[in-house]
Amino acid sequence: MLQDPLSDVIRALDLKGGVFLEARMSAPWALAAQVGPEDCRPFMDVPAQIIAYHAVTYGRMFVAAGSTAPLEVGAGEIVLLPRNDPHTVMSAPGLTPVAGEDLLSPPGPDGLVRIEHGGGREETRLFCGFLASDGASHPVLETLPLLLTVPLADVASLAWIEASVRVAAQELARGRVGSAAVMSRLSELLLVEALRRHCESEASPAGWLGGMRDPQIGRALALLHGDLARPWTVEDIAGKLQMSRTAFVDRFALFLGAPPIRYLAQARLAAARSLLRETRLTVREIAYRVGYEAPVAFNRAFKRQHGVPPAAWRDRHRAATG
Repeated sequence: MLQDPLSDVIRALDLKGGVFLEARMSAPWALAAQVGPEDCRPFMDVPAQIIAYHAVTYGRMFVAAGSTAPLEVGAGEIVLLPRNDPHTVMSAPGLTPVAGEDLLSPPGPDGLVRIEHGGGREETRLFCGFLASDGASHPVLETLPLLLTVPLADVASLAWIEASVRVAAQELARGRVGSAAVMSRLSELLLVEALRRHCESEASPAGWLGGMRDPQIGRALALLHGDLARPWTVEDIAGKLQMSRTAFVDRFALFLGAPPIRYLAQARLAAARSLLRETRLTVREIAYRVGYEAPVAFNRAFKRQHGVPPAAWRDRHRAATG
């Protein structure tokens, strides 16, 4: 059975999620914002990468990042910033923003920082949060636009996410930030759904997401992620796709920026990191499970990428996460 490479790759990022700020704004208003490492500290150590998000629960607002046109976001929608770019949230385009950090009130009993600001007219309410990982950035994040939206209200496949948001809100109301397990799973599903919708949009995305959308390369990715332990060769994969070896390698590299076997090596190491974090499997068992014929080869490849052998990496990760 073919696996979903999109979910598989996002799971390997080992995202953690948190909500740290509630804002009640009244038009006109505009804030300059960016999630900082200090916002993540109550939830995890300083992360290597941050994906910011804003969930609008009432009213509407506009979000602008870089040179992109302001994007309107309404109640029931979440906007994600895949690379945590500096951005502006506002009641209408063209307003001069003030620094959001200058308006923060001390955390309340539920641990949330709050902002109340604006001119007293139409109200907007939102939660601000983050998805974060201590792992290296994946190419999928580098190819995304500055802003992605997920409309919770009208997407049937997001029923679980919507239910999880409600659970998290109840936790917040009781003075507890949502449980780590719920928020981490919610983080994963939010990003997967946003990426899936982006893949299916009219614009043809480049890079990894473009490969996912391409019928042949998308199937190749599903084959690889569905059986990482298999001793794949380029000829094997090309044959299953009914492509010539040269045409397959060229097309794969066009989208992924690397030949298939080099991509497979990186996917195996990403899967190994997840197994080191989430299971009690031995290093030897993990090596075989992700496709290495000999543990010594796995140790050498892992150390080359991470600077330490897998056992030391696991010990360091466990010490950092308690």
